[in-house]
Amino acid sequence: MSLLLRRFFVAALLASSAFVLPVEQARAEDKKATPIQDVRFQPLKDLNGYFPFTVPTDVAQWKKRAEFVKMQVAVSQGVWPMPEKTPLNAVVHSPVERDGYTVWRVFFESVPGHYVCGSLFKPKGFTGKRPVVLCPHGHWKDARFHDAGEAAVAAQIKTGAEKYMNAGRFFLQAKCAQLAKLGCIVLIYDMEGYSDATQLSFDLAHRYGEKRPAMETAENWGLYSPQAEARAQSLMGLQTWNSIRALDFICGLDDVDSSRIGVTGASGGGTQTFLLAAVDDRPTVIVPAVMVSTAMQGGCTCENASLLRVGTGNIELAGLFAPRPMACIAANDWTKEIMTKGYPELKGLYKLMGNEANVEAYPFIQFPHNYNYVSRAAMYEFFNKHLKLEAKLPIVEGDIVPLTIPELTVWNEKHPKPAGGDAHERDLLKKITAASDKQIAALTPTDAASLKKYREVVGGAVDVIIGRRLSDIGKIEQENLLEKDHGKYIEYHCVLTDKARGEAVVVRYYYPKKWNKWLGIHIYGRGAAGLTDENGKLFASSAIDIEHGTAIATLDPIGIGTHTTEGFPANANRRVPNPRLFAGFTYGYNSPLFAQRVHDILMVIAHARAHHEKPERIYLRGTYGGGLWAAAALAQCDEGVIQHAVIDTDGFRFAKLTDYLHADFLPGIVKYGDLPALLALGKSAGLSLFNEAEVPAVVSAARKAAGLEAAQTSASFYIHPPK
Repeated sequence: MSLLLRRFFVAALLASSAFVLPVEQARAEDKKATPIQDVRFQPLKDLNGYFPFTVPTDVAQWKKRAEFVKMQVAVSQGVWPMPEKTPLNAVVHSPVERDGYTVWRVFFESVPGHYVCGSLFKPKGFTGKRPVVLCPHGHWKDARFHDAGEAAVAAQIKTGAEKYMNAGRFFLQAKCAQLAKLGCIVLIYDMEGYSDATQLSFDLAHRYGEKRPAMETAENWGLYSPQAEARAQSLMGLQTWNSIRALDFICGLDDVDSSRIGVTGASGGGTQTFLLAAVDDRPTVIVPAVMVSTAMQGGCTCENASLLRVGTGNIELAGLFAPRPMACIAANDWTKEIMTKGYPELKGLYKLMGNEANVEAYPFIQFPHNYNYVSRAAMYEFFNKHLKLEAKLPIVEGDIVPLTIPELTVWNEKHPKPAGGDAHERDLLKKITAASDKQIAALTPTDAASLKKYREVVGGAVDVIIGRRLSDIGKIEQENLLEKDHGKYIEYHCVLTDKARGEAVVVRYYYPKKWNKWLGIHIYGRGAAGLTDENGKLFASSAIDIEHGTAIATLDPIGIGTHTTEGFPANANRRVPNPRLFAGFTYGYNSPLFAQRVHDILMVIAHARAHHEKPERIYLRGTYGGGLWAAAALAQCDEGVIQHAVIDTDGFRFAKLTDYLHADFLPGIVKYGDLPALLALGKSAGLSLFNEAEVPAVVSAARKAAGLEAAQTSASFYIHPPK
């Protein structure tokens, strides 16, 4: 064999790992001879994993990273693009007077017919426009109506955790009251299922664990269903939207200084604090308490969503707020190590951004999980400084006269409690779906400008859902397994490894000795076995390529053929060992199997393009179960990479899937247009679709706007070079 032939697909052939086998032994020997080390074979990550954050090396690197992670958060929360803001129809009624402040009852519609409820604390004795503080409350029993009880607070007073009985028993009220006395307008609003916000029940919002078949139908689905997950609809996302609308409400008041906006909450309220700050630029100061940590990320269904923490964690999510002022409060819980794990990195990030003094951490690890008197005092002083409250130091929280539940509840005879239950849940998701579908449909490209917007919005979402673009693939190492001369062509088997990520893929190359500089990448549902019969003979569709001088690459995507390990399923996604059957506990931390297989295809494309014997033209062919992965890989390639793509869709749509563990399940994709959106994002010069009755309208529109050749439906898999 000539040196030139060897060089095309055999880089750095190592004597210690290279060997030659007859092709009839290839299938049997590949598996034995392929020591595949792939980090994806390891147990799945879950909410109790370790989530460190590495400080970027320069500002530009961080800005690029932060832009992507903010988009990731927004996609996971169902707010990418930002939904249309319908009228709040806010009702503020029945004030209760207290010394230094007034408490109003508030409710408004975050989605038509779905209500956010809360208490509005307004200061007395201040003039001019006032700063505001938004207070998501967290998982305290009865929340806005919370009463810790005399016995518990008596014990806390002895340890110094609390100072006064009433302020300790009703600490959520005490926090709002003290902020109001400092001159802030404060809104504490109910999480779903708490206090007055019971249109969705507490058990549904925070205790969901078993499937509800009646709420998983194709037309009438509820939260946690595969249909909801495919549309990025989650309880967490709804609460994030409620927070955005709560900010809309409070910033719409006449006496508000919208340049001074604080947000603070503890536990689940801490999660809501930094999530809101990640998707909304209006907050200027935040204090997330007992939730920013490299350890447990939030155990409730309302603190998790598919896609949210894939490749990231709460330290980085909080760090998205940099360089604006942020203080993190820790306790003797999962946040107890923040001073050595998390805070130094946040400090480094803020230093990089030029505002090191703007980040603080208060480790009150002598106390259990809390938002007690000591923690609240630290928060008051941080807000005093950064909201410019100009209060005299030290700020000492006084006792309160608590409001009773009848004084707090927003519902009465004049304002009756709205209906909830399954019917409301279905109706709510129908409204969200209809609004989202209309918004995405309006992005259908008509010209270059609208195409750019489509690629930014829908393409950005797909970047998050797939988790990688071709341009993200770094250096790839190759280990050869087999080399066989078939007369007219050379067959190579090898393992490609992305060392930086610890991921590998098993690839076969077929290189004609009279190569025409074309490369066809063939993707099959059965993996590389789809290219040949049991005797290693190329099937006709592939043999014709070789006859025309076109080289072929094919692969075993993860879980298929030789690219597997004991216990790793090929036909289903794995699930984290959480007894609660919520997709977000798995896909909130791990890429789905579909996305991982797309990553493998992108690695093969990157490897071929980077080789010094570069092909002049690459075409992509996804057939016999491989078309969906090929379509997604095509969407993640830049223009000019793939000259032609042949995609056998088999009439598939992600919306048809009824099980979130299905091997092809892809969270969020239906929201953005399903399989046609992936095809519309493809930039190949030519596109042939197989098993599609007609070219989807959005595909035709996108290709026309891009000036690309019109897509065709085809009855043939063959793509041949010109004679």
